[in-house]
Amino acid sequence: MGWAEQEFETIDLGDPRLNRRAVLLAERLGQKPGASIPGACENWAETAAAYRFLRNEQVSCENVMAAHRQATMVRIREHAVVLCLQDTTELDYNGQAMMGLGPLSYEAQRGLYLHPTYVVTPEREPLGVMNAWTWAREFKQGDAPRGGVLESVRWVESYERIAEQAGEVPGTRHVCIGDRESDILALLLMARKMHHAADYLVRCQHNRVLPEGGKLWDEVMASVPLGRIRFEMPAGRGRKARAVEQEVRAQRVLLPDRQGGEFEVTCLIASEVNAPAGAKPVVWRLLTNRVASTLQDAVELVNWYRARWEIELFFLVLKEGCRVERLQLADTERLQTALALYMVIAWRINCLMRLGRTLPDLPADLVFEPDEWRAAFILNKKPVPKQTPTLNTVVRLIAQRGGFLGKKHDDEPGAKTIWLGMQEIAVFVEGARYARQFNDG
Repeated sequence: MGWAEQEFETIDLGDPRLNRRAVLLAERLGQKPGASIPGACENWAETAAAYRFLRNEQVSCENVMAAHRQATMVRIREHAVVLCLQDTTELDYNGQAMMGLGPLSYEAQRGLYLHPTYVVTPEREPLGVMNAWTWAREFKQGDAPRGGVLESVRWVESYERIAEQAGEVPGTRHVCIGDRESDILALLLMARKMHHAADYLVRCQHNRVLPEGGKLWDEVMASVPLGRIRFEMPAGRGRKARAVEQEVRAQRVLLPDRQGGEFEVTCLIASEVNAPAGAKPVVWRLLTNRVASTLQDAVELVNWYRARWEIELFFLVLKEGCRVERLQLADTERLQTALALYMVIAWRINCLMRLGRTLPDLPADLVFEPDEWRAAFILNKKPVPKQTPTLNTVVRLIAQRGGFLGKKHDDEPGAKTIWLGMQEIAVFVEGARYARQFNDG
């Protein structure tokens, strides 16, 4: 059974033929994530069937994602804690004649917004995409405020879905994590209303006024530090990788709820000390419902927040690896269905990367078909082993086809070299299978 057949085992599109087409299309797109839909399909008949699938009224983003969500729930149940990372990204389709697009950051740009909830373990193993919203902004009408639903609602709705899911899996603690955009009073109050069925950990952007006067951040910074933490900050956004040392403070405080009452939160501030000359100090101000009275509590929260980078990596794979912004479809309904498939594929690529690092000794055939892992050896001019190799061995070989050097002291491969290598593996496997059929005939 291939990975797509396993992942979409519960898919129900109302017709077994559509179910099979969904599995086949996911398999094809997953083999060549950077190719166009025609480039990923094996022939014109398969390409035509793929486009018919995407425009079929029985097929939607929701029912494609429903099957993936069920598979994700199975994985979630295996963990005591899961981190539910939510964020918004722009999908730029400027210049395309696609129905249903709206303006982006600039009014002249055309595209969609995507807001998924991406679930990972505290060790950053990707478990799946729990839910996702896509929408187009309404166009401005003169000087009037932009119409449509407030986009901040997506953060609150995502928390609600996370909390509801936590109720379905009482043995797993769910933690909703977001960046500064998620610092919304409505989200914090929704968590209170739902009795904190899911914890929240959001990056604070508002230096709120406290009920007794004074400012939130000043109050916390005046407290005694719990201690210091050290970690390696990865490179990104024009920043070089470097070691970071932060002093950590945390305080339980009351905040006004603007409804005549108050609610209690923990504000944690991790501020860098001894930052290198010319480098901007790394300062994180976090709000959470959880108590952090010890350094160990605070370190756990900071490590959970640092895992938020995984959704940025997910977006990177979705855009640069799967090239979803190059999709050319007639309208946004078809696009949303295609995005559902590509989100599952982006999850799988990140999953391969993380599993190769965290569970390197897993048998490779739990993730790859025999033709795929054998191709990794053949293309790298390595003897094909008689016994199933480890997952890490195969992932590193695949990544070498994508530019990973694989030297003795190199770090483990990243998502980019894996997705590039997977495309070369797919081409080889496709040719080998065709040759096998020709010889059998």
